[in-house]
Amino acid sequence: MMLCICSRLVLCLLVAATLLPGAECVYLKSGFTLDIESHTQNGGVYVLQGATGTVELPVTEVTRIDTVAASAPSPSNSPVETVSPEQLVRNAAQQQGLDADFVRSVAKIESGLQQRAVSPKGALGLMQLMPSTARTLGVDANKASENADGGAKYLRQLLLQYHGDSALALAAYNAGPGAVAKFKGVPPYSETRAYVLRVLREYQSEIKAKSAEKLARAAVSTNKPTAID
Repeated sequence: MMLCICSRLVLCLLVAATLLPGAECVYLKSGFTLDIESHTQNGGVYVLQGATGTVELPVTEVTRIDTVAASAPSPSNSPVETVSPEQLVRNAAQQQGLDADFVRSVAKIESGLQQRAVSPKGALGLMQLMPSTARTLGVDANKASENADGGAKYLRQLLLQYHGDSALALAAYNAGPGAVAKFKGVPPYSETRAYVLRVLREYQSEIKAKSAEKLARAAVSTNKPTAID
């Protein structure tokens, strides 16, 4: 009678028990298996703790009890949305009302559009922000999106300060506004002058490339054959 009751309880647990991290699997002589949370032994009886309660089974009815390792959670199949560094820079430029190609050119020369770039002087990320400058701008230079936002914001401030003079704004971005004020123009530093030229050339190259692309598209559109009735 006890065996019949136990068998019914086992079947109920087989249906309702849930396999938990660190759970156990009971192998019965009947060929069934039972997933439980834990067990103890009281003389010739196993006391099995399942998700829905406790059941007792004679030791003679059990072949073995194994511990089941916790399974790692399966990764989500949903795609992870990522934004490229270049797109982050362009988004930041648009938010600040700046020419996206201009800000992108600064990022290209500053870091090669690499968020992990660190200069010997300690400038960080896409826009190579100094930690002190990032704090003043209220951004975290270690986060790509905030780095892009901070760099675009700083460029806007400089362009406003120098009344739209991109050369002076770039010189101040590289050497600091103090150096521009000291020399009343682009400082005579070889690094700064080379930097200004490189950014402006990159910008011009970007503009020319887009102009050529537009012309090519216009030519293709013009040369499309028209349907003849």
